[in-house]
Amino acid sequence: MSMPVVILFAHGARDPAWAQPFHALRAALLAARPEGRVELAFLELMEPGLPDLVATLANEGVNEIVVVPVFLGRGGHLRRDFPVLMEAARARAPAVTVRETLAVGELPAVIAAMSGAILGVLEE
Repeated sequence: MSMPVVILFAHGARDPAWAQPFHALRAALLAARPEGRVELAFLELMEPGLPDLVATLANEGVNEIVVVPVFLGRGGHLRRDFPVLMEAARARAPAVTVRETLAVGELPAVIAAMSGAILGVLEE
């Protein structure tokens, strides 16, 4: 059984530099799991969009995808827009298992890491 493809799903912005931390996160994941595959998709203003990327991966023969919303919390975009995009993605790739995680900012390990980083800045 092959490893699922991870899609980091972020908001998007007009300024390409905004996406740099997401590219850095992708690179860190690939360094930690060189046998894996990690892609980026965006809600708006940047490409690729989630349904397009899932369709592309399906056409490449991918059979399992895990979408990780790289948002701090489950705000309006994740409550309203994300389910619509997930439905569209699944419709474009019905043979692919597409599942989602919590928003990354809701994960206890992320909260602990952010807390530690903030405390470190305060101690400088």
